[in-house]
Amino acid sequence: MRKLLNRELDRKTVEEFRKTKKAPFIIVLDNVRSQSNVGSIFRTADAFLTESIYLCGITSTPPHREIQKTALGATESVKWKYFSDTLTALKELKEEGYIIIAVEQAEGSVALQELHLMDDRRYALVFGHEVNGVDQEIVNRCDLCVEIPQFGTKHSFNIAISVGIVLWEVNKKIK
Repeated sequence: MRKLLNRELDRKTVEEFRKTKKAPFIIVLDNVRSQSNVGSIFRTADAFLTESIYLCGITSTPPHREIQKTALGATESVKWKYFSDTLTALKELKEEGYIIIAVEQAEGSVALQELHLMDDRRYALVFGHEVNGVDQEIVNRCDLCVEIPQFGTKHSFNIAISVGIVLWEVNKKIK
């Protein structure tokens, strides 16, 4: 077995990426404080052909050295938009017909593996602050909450890991 070289991976150029049909998902970051996490999320969004990232509240925006360090150029391929508050972002998404899903541990949440998605709908996936999660006011405005099952002693995953897990699962369900 031989590791493939980068030139053998047949990756899209930024221009090809922009022209490619995207997965029907927007990532909404609700007050994410770590710029390294933001950069990692851009990179994951690129890998899964995510439609866009909405950066809200205290979430940093490109260009920023710490974001670039983990994004490895994904801020150039993935569309993004900044909102001073998450509620404004959700209002816009609702008006555009998105189903809003908070990724949060909440009463009545649906286990990620039990989530049912419709092929003809678009979804906004809301991820929250590294310590406090998705703000309750935001959870109140969501159509549903989805929870990633966990089996150890910790009560949450790092947000960048959560984004990767959720995008993997929702892409499997849509395709």
